[in-house]
Amino acid sequence: MSADVEELNSRIERAVVRGQLLKSTAKNIRTLLAEATPDLYLRSVNQLADGCEWSELNDRFYKTLAFGTGGLRGRTIGKIVTVAERGNAGEHERPEFPCVGTNAMNFFNINRATRGLVAYLKDSNRRQQISAKPKLVIAHDPRFFSKEFAEVAAKVAAENGCDACVFEGPRSVPELSFAVRYLKANAGIVITASHNPPYDNGYKVYFSDGAQVIEPHASGIIAKVNAITTESFTPLPKDRQGKVTTIGKDIDQAYMRRLETLILDPQMIREAKSLRIIYTPLHGTGSVIIKPMLTRLGFDFQVVPEQDRFDGRFPTVKSPNPENAEALTMAINLAQKQDADLVVATDPDCDRMGAAVRSKDGKMKLLTGNQIGSLLAWYRIKTLFDTGVLNEQNAVIIKTFVTTDLQKAIADYYGLRCVETLTGFKYIGAKLGKYEHTIPEQLRQNYVDLAEQQTRRLRLAHSSFYVFGGEESYGYSGADFVRDKDGNGAVIMFCEVAAYAKSRRQTVDELLDQVFATFGYFAEKNASLVFEGAEGANKIARLAESYSTHPFFEVLGSVVTSIKNFETQTIRDIEGDEIPKEKMSIFELEDRTRIAVRPSGTEPKIKYYLFAQRRPENGKFDSGELARVKAQVGEELDRLWDCLQKDAESRLGQRNER
Repeated sequence: MSADVEELNSRIERAVVRGQLLKSTAKNIRTLLAEATPDLYLRSVNQLADGCEWSELNDRFYKTLAFGTGGLRGRTIGKIVTVAERGNAGEHERPEFPCVGTNAMNFFNINRATRGLVAYLKDSNRRQQISAKPKLVIAHDPRFFSKEFAEVAAKVAAENGCDACVFEGPRSVPELSFAVRYLKANAGIVITASHNPPYDNGYKVYFSDGAQVIEPHASGIIAKVNAITTESFTPLPKDRQGKVTTIGKDIDQAYMRRLETLILDPQMIREAKSLRIIYTPLHGTGSVIIKPMLTRLGFDFQVVPEQDRFDGRFPTVKSPNPENAEALTMAINLAQKQDADLVVATDPDCDRMGAAVRSKDGKMKLLTGNQIGSLLAWYRIKTLFDTGVLNEQNAVIIKTFVTTDLQKAIADYYGLRCVETLTGFKYIGAKLGKYEHTIPEQLRQNYVDLAEQQTRRLRLAHSSFYVFGGEESYGYSGADFVRDKDGNGAVIMFCEVAAYAKSRRQTVDELLDQVFATFGYFAEKNASLVFEGAEGANKIARLAESYSTHPFFEVLGSVVTSIKNFETQTIRDIEGDEIPKEKMSIFELEDRTRIAVRPSGTEPKIKYYLFAQRRPENGKFDSGELARVKAQVGEELDRLWDCLQKDAESRLGQRNER
């Protein structure tokens, strides 16, 4: 050990004794520096210690970034950028090197994750007596360090005996999901942090079915990754290493051919000449596929020019999240100038889509994820019945437990099953895999190579025909050739809904009111409390635990009639499948109001989902009744959120007092 490292270790120990550094922080710093070859690590830690930046060191090192069921996600640029990390970059440029720390997204953790994944894939091949090398498909978004992380992942995979197919440039999550199945790969990796802030990045893993990993593979991969504590390894001999190949346009074309099958009424689309669309990719991957697809389908559209370029700074928005109204500001302004009917936006990895529509009063109106999903579910179910594709009761829609019950009401009306899953499209992906494997084996040979019409016939005759899936957080899917939420497909499907409304001389919000009048008014409010860093993680854990140990029994005078604790209870879905354990509680009140609480799996927050509904007493709401009900329900949800915030403060305060 060098004198510099010894002296730094002494200072770190003194900081632990003084209570400035956590013991786990000190341990992880020592572990990283003991194995470090680049002096970047030592110089960065030294600078932070010299400046007594103990909070920054705790955030960077209090744990090793755990590989969870969703992969990795964390800061790739620290709150404080060290001189060593800055390197040759200017003050307002991306640092030359990613954030140093065991709890950060950097080459250290990309290395660990890839080696663990490859080790698991090789073990899996051995168990199945497959002698071929495993194959990975790797995609990345335009975030800071995404390209470099993808290159490191490919290099590490190849040096450990795995073939790697890497997209030539930024590509979306759904295209990666499609490509894994299309190329018959063992797994896929996407380097992305979705719509997180610019300083974050992540690493998501998909299995051979094109869906994010679930059990038993998840635990197996997690164990392999988390057992690796160093980035040092000896590459295999050249003749046993894998190959790195570049992929791109061919996959794009194959994916677009499949996306085209999502359109249910091509004739109506061809006649929708007056529908005008504004699209923004928010500096992300959506532009790669959505622009040529809208052109191919004949839609009249414009793209927000300032946001139609890859840029990991996301300089034109506060957050590249289509859930947030601010992110759509430029697109809405352009829509006003161009008198457009519809705005659609996708996040950087293009798995989510947000929308605004020109309302009956002429103004642009934002829709919630629940409203978009409900319109998509209603239109697709209705149209499939109208065209004679559906005439039996073996079709299904899938939604998460924290998605609006309006979709369940629509499914019930048409006689479809509505299956509910935990949050995360990996659970919807797992259901799609189950439906595929329900088809007799001799009939589903080469299922992935069959045309959409062929797979549809097989599912209708022998299994469950998946019509639509969605979650409130702006994720949607309309077919099983992608096993994750698909922003590319969502844009195409929602443009068809807008074209349908236009063909009936309606605005989209008038169409939505028609759905509310028929099935009932359903409204939701989603909110969260944010707690960052090591201390924040502790608060989130304490709050989540408190809802389990001290549940609500009454809220705003309404009695709680049922409690579902997904961590402690055995809960099964409508098909009899057991729901995996998760830290989530759902409280249902006597007036049908629901409250769901769960810690976020990807962000430093605890999430609250509030649901209210009113059903028409006389078969259908008239316009006056609907307007009154909307106002009443909105006020009730606001009061409920105020109550929950005060309750959360009380729960944290009580713990501090004890």
